[in-house]
Amino acid sequence: MSKYVIDAYAWIEYLRGSRAGEKVRAVFEEENSEIYTCAVTIAEVISKTAREGQDVEVAYGVLLNNSQVVNVDEEVSRRAGLLHAEMRKIERDFGLADAYVLVTARRLRSKVLTGDPHFRGVKEAVLIG
Repeated sequence: MSKYVIDAYAWIEYLRGSRAGEKVRAVFEEENSEIYTCAVTIAEVISKTAREGQDVEVAYGVLLNNSQVVNVDEEVSRRAGLLHAEMRKIERDFGLADAYVLVTARRLRSKVLTGDPHFRGVKEAVLIG
């Protein structure tokens, strides 16, 4: 069984139907794969979708229908804050939302499916782009 936390980059590419998005689709179609989305990622995807003038309700539905949403709590937030501080020493503009995604993946013992270059060198990352 494979577990993946899909980050905003991967979701956006999936919604666009790009070549990178096709790699996301292939992961969805893998037998016995479990797909997760950090709740913070929903905000990122909705913001990007709205800024691009696309249908946010469609995007929202795609995320909810194709993954299990992992809510954040105070412990995840604490860990994300610490990880964010640590990662910023290495990658100057590593995002706070990226830290939430990585903490979520580590908590679930899963991979992060992403094309975000900030995840290069992160052992949990599976790069699609």
